[in-house]
Amino acid sequence: MFRTRRRREVPALNTTSTADISFMLLIFFLVTSSMDTDKGMLRQLPPPPKEQQVMDVGRQHVMSVALDADDQLTCDGDKVTLEQLTARVQLFVESDREEHVIAVQTSRATTFDAYFHVQQAIVAAYHALRSQKALQQYGHAWKSCSPHEREAISAYYPQRIREQWPTEEGGDQ
Repeated sequence: MFRTRRRREVPALNTTSTADISFMLLIFFLVTSSMDTDKGMLRQLPPPPKEQQVMDVGRQHVMSVALDADDQLTCDGDKVTLEQLTARVQLFVESDREEHVIAVQTSRATTFDAYFHVQQAIVAAYHALRSQKALQQYGHAWKSCSPHEREAISAYYPQRIREQWPTEEGGDQ
């Protein structure tokens, strides 16, 4: 009268090769995929000084470079392009070799791309000045200078870039 229920047995799934297949797929995707690499600045920062170096510089010896939240570049209050910035930095450093300081101010919303382009424009100005000095003084390009010659030219055109803490809106604090 009453039927007894039979329990159905679920067939076991053989999973011994699952780990091997997963590992092979992982290796396959690692080998075949490409990863984007970010490019950084093409310069090496100097080591931190052993002693804190304090410079008292007058306002006439400071060039203010600012990047706002919209990546608008200004130099001493005037909107400029990267090429104009390089030319201005060259003139400024050449006219005031001894005491010049370039103050770079950014906004927290400034993009890294814009920041790196500004840094490269400033470094390009120093490189152009040092290349001219190497040709004038030693008769060959900056790249061909010996370490002693490079040190002498770097002392003649010292690189003085001051990074200021980013502000919310950019520009002067």
